[in-house]
Amino acid sequence: MVIKDNPAVGAAVVHKAVARLDRTVADMMRRTGVPGVSVAVVHDDEVVHIKGYGLRRTGENAGVGPDTVFQIASLSKPVSSTVVAGALTGPDEWDGRTVLPGFSLKDPWVTEHVTTADLFSHRSGLPDHAGDLLEDLGYDQAYILDHLRLEPLSPFRASYAYTNFGFTAAAEAVARAKGSSWQKLSADTLFKPAGMTRTSTEFSAFINSPDRASTHVKNPDGTWSPRFVRDPDAQAPAGGVSSTATDMARWLRLQLSGGTLDGKRIVPADTLARTHVPEIVSQPANAVGTTSFYGLGWNVSYDGAGRLRLSHSGAFDLGANTNVTMLPLERLGIVVLTNGAPVGLPDAVALDFFDFAEHGKVSTDWLALAASAYAQALEDPGRSSTDYAHPPAGAKPARDSAAYTGTYDNPYYGKATVTAADDGALTLSLGPKPLRFPLTHYDGDTFSFETAGENAVGRTGVTFADGTLRVEYLDVNRLGTFTQQ
Repeated sequence: MVIKDNPAVGAAVVHKAVARLDRTVADMMRRTGVPGVSVAVVHDDEVVHIKGYGLRRTGENAGVGPDTVFQIASLSKPVSSTVVAGALTGPDEWDGRTVLPGFSLKDPWVTEHVTTADLFSHRSGLPDHAGDLLEDLGYDQAYILDHLRLEPLSPFRASYAYTNFGFTAAAEAVARAKGSSWQKLSADTLFKPAGMTRTSTEFSAFINSPDRASTHVKNPDGTWSPRFVRDPDAQAPAGGVSSTATDMARWLRLQLSGGTLDGKRIVPADTLARTHVPEIVSQPANAVGTTSFYGLGWNVSYDGAGRLRLSHSGAFDLGANTNVTMLPLERLGIVVLTNGAPVGLPDAVALDFFDFAEHGKVSTDWLALAASAYAQALEDPGRSSTDYAHPPAGAKPARDSAAYTGTYDNPYYGKATVTAADDGALTLSLGPKPLRFPLTHYDGDTFSFETAGENAVGRTGVTFADGTLRVEYLDVNRLGTFTQQ
């Protein structure tokens, strides 16, 4: 109560913290090379800072402004939990068993008991990022959600694993129960009533916007290029939202005002408040040495004064990185949108801002810390320890190409085909399109190819044995072996 009666972050302190933002953003853009950034700060229901920095696209002159549309990646999750909070009739409805017709998990008992809250807080038992590799191969949402039933499960409600498609399954189920599509439910429940006129859950809205920030990745020489396009429609509730600093500032105001905006009730206070409650431990010790929890679409933690801190980051390896951080008690929040692959800039801007706002000084180099955390997080478990680019001395020769060609099947990843060119060179085809990957011989019956997509891990191995084909990076959960037909 002492903290509540005597807020530590008043208007004068916020003004000083805001005054540093231009310099902070410019310095971090210089250090990282990230092309474009957009920042909004809300305090006491007012937008006290909103500004764009840098370029929408390298090689062009158009600058980023407050109304430039960015892909916000997993910052979509707290936006989507706001949508669901607006669609529910009470906080207990989060604990209802709302599932898509036919949706199931590997354990029938879990299927019968899993709730919206379980899937929104990543405690269903699904493995980390389950289904993401199917998305990379081009499978649609319906196929991916149907095949989650084959994923191995960790203990239900006792383990945390970040899962885009578990989250998506729950959001789509809520929309279906309301007789709507997810896109329409989002627009009708949140975007339209909140005046978020440039916000959408559909990739087409982003790619067709004349004022959009192209996604960029870093080149080996340190420059940045818009080399990839990321279509996240399959996981729209978990990662498919695009928005602007202007619209996200309106959403921040709604969050910090308990579901009201401009005097109008948009989301029930009780269903929204439930999203801010810890549901499961996500990190026993996070990057700043405290315990982190996950709520319903939110990272939940507590600062040194015991105040609730809500945050979420978004990251596409193909070129986007975002962050939102709020102290609800102080009615203070910041959102940082960028058009560069994750190097920690948006998290660092937010951490630096709140460090100064709460303590009057900055205690550490937050960019270095955030960059290190991202580098560690992006060490994919599917990345091989074998250097497939350099075959071993005395490598055994491959057999004739006919020993490998044919059609192979897998209950999770579908069909794979191996074909041979006239010169014997092999190509592996995967996915519904399909995607074609030239195979390079490594040793004996083992080949390799360069992975592609959001979850690319560099070169991965392909091993043929006894009428089977095993793709190493697809086999993290022991689902990556195909059987010849």
